[in-house]
Amino acid sequence: MTDAQAPRVLIVGLGMIGGSLAAALKAGGFAGRVVACDRDPDEIARGLALGVIDAGGTELADWVADSQLVVLAVPVLAMESVLARLAPLLDGQVITDVGSTKLAIRAAAERVFGALPARFIPGHPIAGSEKSGVAAANPDLYRHHKVILTPEADSDPAALAQVRAMWQACGAEVVDMAIERHDQVLARTSHLPHLLAFSLVDTLARQDERLEIFRYAAGGFRDFTRIAGSDPVMWRDIFTANKEAVIAALDDFEAGVARLRRAIVTGDDDAMLATLDRASHARHYFDTLLNKTRYQAMEQRNIRYRVSPGGGVRGTIRVPGDKSISHRSIMLGALADGVTEVSGFLEGEDSLATLQAFREMGVAIEGPHQGRVTIHGVGLHGLKAPAGPLYVGNAGTAMRLFAGLLAGQTFDTELTGDESLTRRPMGRVADPLREMGAVIETAEGGRPPLTIRGGQRLKGIDYDMPMASAQVKSCLLLAGLYAEGTTRVREPAPTRDHTERMLSGFGYSVHRDGDLAWLEGGGRLTAAPIDVPADISSAAFFLVAAAITPGADLTLEHVGINPTRIGVISILQAMGADIRIDNEHEVGGEPVADLRVRYTPLKGITIPEDQVPLAIDEFPALFIAAANAEGVTRLRGAAELRVKESDRLAAMADGLAVLGVDNTLHEDGIDIVGRRQGQGDEGASYGGGRIDSLGDHRIAMAFAIAALRAREPIVIDDCKNVATSFPGFVDLARRVGLTLDEEAS
Repeated sequence: MTDAQAPRVLIVGLGMIGGSLAAALKAGGFAGRVVACDRDPDEIARGLALGVIDAGGTELADWVADSQLVVLAVPVLAMESVLARLAPLLDGQVITDVGSTKLAIRAAAERVFGALPARFIPGHPIAGSEKSGVAAANPDLYRHHKVILTPEADSDPAALAQVRAMWQACGAEVVDMAIERHDQVLARTSHLPHLLAFSLVDTLARQDERLEIFRYAAGGFRDFTRIAGSDPVMWRDIFTANKEAVIAALDDFEAGVARLRRAIVTGDDDAMLATLDRASHARHYFDTLLNKTRYQAMEQRNIRYRVSPGGGVRGTIRVPGDKSISHRSIMLGALADGVTEVSGFLEGEDSLATLQAFREMGVAIEGPHQGRVTIHGVGLHGLKAPAGPLYVGNAGTAMRLFAGLLAGQTFDTELTGDESLTRRPMGRVADPLREMGAVIETAEGGRPPLTIRGGQRLKGIDYDMPMASAQVKSCLLLAGLYAEGTTRVREPAPTRDHTERMLSGFGYSVHRDGDLAWLEGGGRLTAAPIDVPADISSAAFFLVAAAITPGADLTLEHVGINPTRIGVISILQAMGADIRIDNEHEVGGEPVADLRVRYTPLKGITIPEDQVPLAIDEFPALFIAAANAEGVTRLRGAAELRVKESDRLAAMADGLAVLGVDNTLHEDGIDIVGRRQGQGDEGASYGGGRIDSLGDHRIAMAFAIAALRAREPIVIDDCKNVATSFPGFVDLARRVGLTLDEEAS
């Protein structure tokens, strides 16, 4: 292909941003030519000498005709004059820009063209440097950084695709955003920090003792004020072009500083702590987003498990704290009067999401640190409106319980979560809450996000749950705290009763009689200490691991054995498992014990339907026990498994089939064919293979323990969400004898 035939990109403005784009295209193997136009001939000469561009000059008319894509990398306030010179030269070229304010650029284009041209796709790379000029060009400047494109409804799809492809060739992550939203977001995350840095340095530089101040300034001052070394002319233009959004962001900042100042002046320690702690954890969250690590990270790297066959299961371990109780400890502690001390708190992503949500509603929370959390309660009516949507990650429990307690607030809230959670049904809580008088909007199919309108007058109802669900029951009881009269909930089968127990522990009168729980609205909660027991749902994977592995002898310490949660123990014992319950005692109203499991051959059973609600979260692990039991294990009445983080019935059936375990899937259950009679206790029960966990942490962990009796390795994809439920699972699995490797995928 000749130079004349090759595609050509024209960069107008060969500074650091434009030069870095040219360098990135060349480094990325761009097949065409990169040319530039700049009013400074020395910049063009430097670009040519550095090999950043193939050709260039100072006259725009010389370079437009043979270019297919024109990138405007000039200052925002210079954009209109450049567009005016460009307009008569255009003949179908695609145009984009790199400006950090989009409303001003759209307005400039409208003044020149009458409207934003369909083939003009405004853009903004979220990357930069304090250095300037083409000599500072960096081919890696945009790699792994976001580029925001702001197309309009009538933008040319082919033009949008061409601009997107250009930035992706530079290694950037391209996202779309409305122009107005872009300017609001950038005013707060980029323009305001630069304005503050310039102002702080200027304020100190004008003081008499400035030399002493700067001499003793530490790293924090250096890091914060680094951006004040940026191009002053460029930032003057940005502040001018995005005036309204910058002023709005500055007003919000000044209000926040005034609140903190008031707290310092009046000695309001809780208000100071709430602000500082919320900021500290928000900054930590920001780091996780940048680094794509855990803790509510919406952009996590993916994880694959590779588990080698065989291994022993021996020793003594303590699994993390109970997730259900951890969620509730934060919720009720925040709504109580006084200070609640929590120990044994589960520091997994789901629980941390709940904790962060209450910080965003004005609750001062210290920790977590080694499982200890201190909550400075604000009372039932002390929550404040969050600044934006409350993100609860993958926590279905949090979303459903939040729906109940937020229905009684005076302010509007929106609840959202990760991709998995937004597929899960919320009508089961939204519908009865609406009967109580709540106003709740959902996405199509009754799914998240949920928008909850505040200021509603709730009334107690009598509600017969159509399915057994502790989350629905708890949601309605929490809403009942704010309702007039009595809220009664009847369940068709027993479910976990942590909410009722903890409400009682906080001094709120809850009545229970058989399948009925009820409370009166209008009371108050009083802070109380909480010791969170080890989570039986997490322990279940190791109970099964020991139950299926010849020679196993494992003790699990301080496990919660709430009668509404021990279905997994009852089912395993019915299958013949040797489980001994030692050291039984009560902690904060919750029964706990040490569980010792020793291997003995298992038998297939028909699982009693009355045990299903008591083991609903543990069935993925129990299915692995069934695959290693002699004979057939039959499960019915478990349709609830269809609407968990995944369709767990289908996911487990598919995975078991991969391993060669015969099974028959039913609408509300499954039949699993285990070891044949006479097959013997030693040796493998099935083969290996590759399993798709569908992002469901319990599916991933279940097939990890399955490797203990496999003939070949088991590879499990999409395991990143294990950390949401069971931080430390991999380390504990290795400690007891599994050979489990984590791989990035």
